[in-house]
Amino acid sequence: MSSQAERLTFARLGPLRVSVLLLAAALVTWIVTVARMRGMDAGPGTDLGGLGWYVGVWVTMMAAMMLPSVAPMVLIFTRVSNERARRAQAGCVSPWIFMAGYLAAWTGYGLAAYGLYRGVRALDLGFLSWHSRGALVAGGAIVLAGVYQLTPLKRICLRHCRSPLHFVMHGWREGRLGALRMGVEHGAYCVGCCWGLMLILFALGVMSLLWMAVVAALIFVEKVLPVGERLSRVFAIFFVALGVWVASAPGSVPGLTQPHHMQPNKEMDNK
Repeated sequence: MSSQAERLTFARLGPLRVSVLLLAAALVTWIVTVARMRGMDAGPGTDLGGLGWYVGVWVTMMAAMMLPSVAPMVLIFTRVSNERARRAQAGCVSPWIFMAGYLAAWTGYGLAAYGLYRGVRALDLGFLSWHSRGALVAGGAIVLAGVYQLTPLKRICLRHCRSPLHFVMHGWREGRLGALRMGVEHGAYCVGCCWGLMLILFALGVMSLLWMAVVAALIFVEKVLPVGERLSRVFAIFFVALGVWVASAPGSVPGLTQPHHMQPNKEMDNK
């Protein structure tokens, strides 16, 4: 009776239902992100606020940006787990455990970025000021992200992200802990694939809804569309050109908020 109940529970979380829930979660997290981040874009060097507030916003951002592109992997995981449960080879494992591991990997990246940000702020390096060489630093970071697009590590991580069936079939781990470990492992590959794109977001303004949407779209194109792997090289050229543009003439870059043009945000001041 217990086994039958588990199977019925899993059936209710079949691929179609999971797809609907993923889309709904992506929509909700975008709505929450827009509500929390509206008016907070201070351009490059945006204050990240207190750690607790930042982690909450970061996890919500990652869910909003990554759920559409990770959906194929989650659906494959659900189908394989469903089939194994039907054959009584293993118990039912919720795909949300896999997603928890995936988001944990991106939370680790966010915490590392926060630690680096706080460390740099503590050093009080004057040349990082936007009025000094800030534009050069931001542009250089974007160029670095473009160069990374052409590296072997980027190709390996991107191919992993674009091959969900291969990962699930050859890297399957049993049980809830196994699903969590699979999520973390896939998340680590995703970080390896997309950390440069996130670096661009930090360089242009991590609280910018516009650049957040642009980066999310680029990630989806790379990881999901058939031409994504070829376009990754095109993106590299675009990023290098964008980095040079930001470094040389930041005031002419559409959508780029220059820090000295922003008014202090009361919500951020209270964090």
